[in-house]
Amino acid sequence: MALFSNKKAAPRPELGAGSALRETGTFRISPASEIGERELYRALRMNVPVVDACISKIIRLVGGFRAVAGDERFQPSLDAFTREVKVGASGAGLQTFCDCYLDSLLTYGCALAETVRSPDGGISGLYIAPVSKMEIKEGPTPMSRRYYPEHSPKPIKLNHPENIIFTALSPTADSPCGVSVLRGLPSLSAILLRIYECIGQNFDRVGNVRYAVTYKPSSESGDAAFARERAMQIAKEWSSGMSALKNGEVRDFVAVGDVGIKVIGADSQIIDTEVPVRQILEQLIAKLGIPPFLLGLSWSTSERMSAQQTDILTSELEYYRRLLTPVISKICTDYLRLQGSADGVAVEWDNIDLQDEAELSLARLRNAQARALEISNEQKGMNS
Repeated sequence: MALFSNKKAAPRPELGAGSALRETGTFRISPASEIGERELYRALRMNVPVVDACISKIIRLVGGFRAVAGDERFQPSLDAFTREVKVGASGAGLQTFCDCYLDSLLTYGCALAETVRSPDGGISGLYIAPVSKMEIKEGPTPMSRRYYPEHSPKPIKLNHPENIIFTALSPTADSPCGVSVLRGLPSLSAILLRIYECIGQNFDRVGNVRYAVTYKPSSESGDAAFARERAMQIAKEWSSGMSALKNGEVRDFVAVGDVGIKVIGADSQIIDTEVPVRQILEQLIAKLGIPPFLLGLSWSTSERMSAQQTDILTSELEYYRRLLTPVISKICTDYLRLQGSADGVAVEWDNIDLQDEAELSLARLRNAQARALEISNEQKGMNS
């Protein structure tokens, strides 16, 4: 059942062997002009730790979920499936699949996966395709898509399109395959990396101290005639003293005449990079939507501002949950259909944090108190 193959392949039980996306070889997703851009996003996460930390925290903060079957008789089987389903070569569980799927969605602007079928017709596992190896374009109709192998003008026929799962992040008319949350960050990140490189070079210059030894011969005492010999002798003794220092031996340097020793670069002032670095980090974090205090950045902020930032982050996480809910529902519904259930699946997400639990509890308490006052007032009115 090779997805990207015109030949009908025999079903195979293993996830790696039966995955049609893996049998396609090398592919690319999005227009060719964006291929280098997607590779840049991957390199950006590898070179800028704060960007990778933001995406990792978003994935963790999205939280867990539970798939609830419409028919309670199939709930134990569905729970076992969500816990034990294979994900790729080393993962297990539908939660692991959603974490990897969301990681691809945030980094590249889209995510592509496949439900791999077993010989008996069930779902043997889930495979997440590397979206940087596939090209997806609009099909003959605005609501269809076509898949192209690398350097091939012809689309590949899909034998089982119902097994494909595709999600685009914030698609636009110009980018129907989605837009990465990292768009717009490479230029700022390049400046940030250049600043860090200069900081390292300045530290090498100042931290690894180098000396300038200057000998000025006196013309009155006739030292000028022996300046070359004395300079060579001073250089030899100085090098010997520095070599001995590496072995833990401290030697004094004694010289006769006008000899000056200065530290190279000690008089120059190192540029303060705190302000430009913070300005760039503010732009990066604002684009990714993570409050600074979650990243350990102790920027001045008030308690009310922190609460507002948390509310904004909650709305961002709800948006990502809305993107994942249809994916989870499709996978679980396909599984229940194969088990003989015709009912649907509901996805119940966990509350994002304990603060939400407290706010919900407080809201219920106030509603109950308000309702109690209304009932009391109604009873007093009736008695009077």
